[in-house]
Amino acid sequence: MDINSIQVQAESDLAKITSAQALEEARVKYLGRKGLIAELTSSIPGLAVEQRGIFGKQVNALKHKLLGLLAEKEKTLKTKSSVLKKNNLDIGMPGIAQELGHIHPITQIIDEICAIFNRLGFSVVQGPEVETEYNNFTGLNIPLEHPSRDAFDTFYLKDYAKLLLRSHTSPVQVRVMKTREPPLAMVVPGRVYRPDAVDASHLFMFHQIEGFLVDENIRFSDLKGILELFAQSVFGQDIRMRFRPHFFPFTEPSVEVDISCIICKGKGCSVCGAKGWLEILGAGMIHPNVFKQVGYGHKIYTGFAFGMGVERIAMLKYGINDIRLFFENDLRFLKQF
Repeated sequence: MDINSIQVQAESDLAKITSAQALEEARVKYLGRKGLIAELTSSIPGLAVEQRGIFGKQVNALKHKLLGLLAEKEKTLKTKSSVLKKNNLDIGMPGIAQELGHIHPITQIIDEICAIFNRLGFSVVQGPEVETEYNNFTGLNIPLEHPSRDAFDTFYLKDYAKLLLRSHTSPVQVRVMKTREPPLAMVVPGRVYRPDAVDASHLFMFHQIEGFLVDENIRFSDLKGILELFAQSVFGQDIRMRFRPHFFPFTEPSVEVDISCIICKGKGCSVCGAKGWLEILGAGMIHPNVFKQVGYGHKIYTGFAFGMGVERIAMLKYGINDIRLFFENDLRFLKQF
């Protein structure tokens, strides 16, 4: 039996020990009545006379070495134990699982919509949530005395005249057109604010995506084709689309866009109010007055614009009946997405 190999093995075993029980088992293995040191001692009488003295000294040295290593390990374990008790840490308690987070459903829908329009050649731009009154209203053909301003009413900043929280993402349309020349194709995601009473379908803050395209010879048929491709990408290839005349001050002509109900396939159900149609967004051809405000030649350029509420798209796509669920931070709801 090799003394050196026993010492190496003992040092390796002691280095791995993390409990008093394991330390006692190691002590018995090496120094017990039937341990390895005892075996080495009992083998001495079988050696040649001239080897017994040398071998006996080596065994005795190994024994003292192991006693020192065991004492040192015992001291280390006691020190760690006292630290754990001082910190009131129960190492027997189960660990706290680190749950992986995931993207919020509203962000998922924004990313999905922007990706669709990005594939169609639209760039994604963003603008500030604190806007000027001009960009939010006047530049979009909504003068102070215009009755439609009530529909886009918002929060004004105290002590800062003409500054407000934007009520739609359309002000970015003004910002972009004032700094860039056509052709332009942009989508603008972001938060918007209106002093609406909170209920199952309204919040004072929600998300909107504005889109617009400006160039020569842009027609209403271009708008129709773009929106049809978008709706089929989000809600499925089998949906149908319709346009209803509407009024928006910054587009002319203006329309509300509906799709056939994704639940009943247009037959009529409780989700669509038995109408067979679901409203998804508003759109139209950009009003010539908007072009005049930004310095575009309204006889040279034409364009279209559209806007949609992201929460509404998400509610229709996932069959959610209360907009407040998106912002209550209930993990039972959010984990479904």
